[in-house]
Amino acid sequence: MKKPNTPPNQPTADAGFSYSRPYFEDLVDTALAHAKKLGATDAGAEASEGCGLSVSVRKGELENVERNRDKSLGITVYVGKRRGNASTSDFSKAAIQQTVRAAFDIARFTAEDPFAALPDAKDIAPTSRHRKDLDLFFPWAVDSEQAAQLALVCEEAALKTDKRITNSEGASVSAQQSHFFSAHTHGFRGGYASSRHSLSVSPIAGKGRDMQRDAWYSSMRSADDLASPEAVGRYAAERALSRLKARKIATTECAVLFESPLASGLLGSFVSAISGGALYRKSSFLLDSLGKQVLPKHIDILEDPFVKRGKGSSPFDDEGVRVKARQVVEAGTVQGYFLSTYSARKLGMKTTGNAGGSHNLSMTSRLTRPGDDLDAMLQKLGTGLFVTELMGSGVNYITGDYSRGASGFWVEKGQIAFPVHEITIAGNMKTMLKGIKAIGADTFGYGSKTVGSILVNRMKVAGS
Repeated sequence: MKKPNTPPNQPTADAGFSYSRPYFEDLVDTALAHAKKLGATDAGAEASEGCGLSVSVRKGELENVERNRDKSLGITVYVGKRRGNASTSDFSKAAIQQTVRAAFDIARFTAEDPFAALPDAKDIAPTSRHRKDLDLFFPWAVDSEQAAQLALVCEEAALKTDKRITNSEGASVSAQQSHFFSAHTHGFRGGYASSRHSLSVSPIAGKGRDMQRDAWYSSMRSADDLASPEAVGRYAAERALSRLKARKIATTECAVLFESPLASGLLGSFVSAISGGALYRKSSFLLDSLGKQVLPKHIDILEDPFVKRGKGSSPFDDEGVRVKARQVVEAGTVQGYFLSTYSARKLGMKTTGNAGGSHNLSMTSRLTRPGDDLDAMLQKLGTGLFVTELMGSGVNYITGDYSRGASGFWVEKGQIAFPVHEITIAGNMKTMLKGIKAIGADTFGYGSKTVGSILVNRMKVAGS
């Protein structure tokens, strides 16, 4: 795999961008100045650009080549306690002035909101010279032919794994990068470039009525960190093969082990439930959970925005507010919510620097030992269900009720007995979170969340 270029200090055309950081600064300053000229109380603006290449192949032939390039200037204007937003992809001076005017007019005729305002100056992130370099930008100088070759190698590796791999939904390679600059009238100025590259494949095993598909991928900031296309292809094929001869099981109640990529979904549901929007709307099953135990005492959740090359890393949040590493859950007790400036004000609290979402989260158990790999977790499961795929989005965040279509494996005495499909698992998130018996050392980073496989002591399984 060709190595990516060394990341430059500032994004330039050499890195594949059409616009430089100084150009974006001028755009933003022009927008802010015009907002003030119109009579805005405060204003914020962000200029951004993204570009990339996506290539897909199927059954040894090129299927799609897509190049994307987009740009945007967004402006938020405050007139007293009224707020208006507008955006444009036209960077001409006339278009910028028209966009600022549109945001200003929207603000003038919008109802007052006592909580609508920029972040307080004391919450703003420090100047750029005091910010950490998080190693987020690794432009990948891959062309369509090279990307197609990587995808072909990946798919071929899957097809050659076993003669029972009979078909493929294809393989793809994506190279994406972007940069932005943002500023507002409470003193924030900042921006950075970032990249995200990926490789994936979806093989099909079996034939006739006994056909199963699965997929695997690798996604990293730097192409150098991607798994080899051969490894991705083989592992995807092995996953598909393991699902052959799947059967239904009788309806039952049992312990459920969530494979690590799926376990991050449980963490994501927890984060959604203690995020500001759900809390001030009173649409969360974890209302008023601050300082309360909602997970077993052996579980901790850490947020760290400063992980080098982390997918959730950032020197500040979407509002320019400072971020920090913190313990979100300690010994099962909620230590903090995920709040933007607006949601914090609605709740009578302080922003946690989470406008735009959570940063790198890791969920761990104090009972986990280095040897607690998947085999060890299956032993802890004993007899029950090992889930490797979930379908649907069946979480009711008001009640906590959870119901998802699922497939995976039935496990007996710590050993996989046979694959299962066409089942539904159900429970309540409050009970499920408190019922987490163990978390594995088989950690997997899914987006900005990292967690091992999660063992829940009891759930309903609806089968035949």
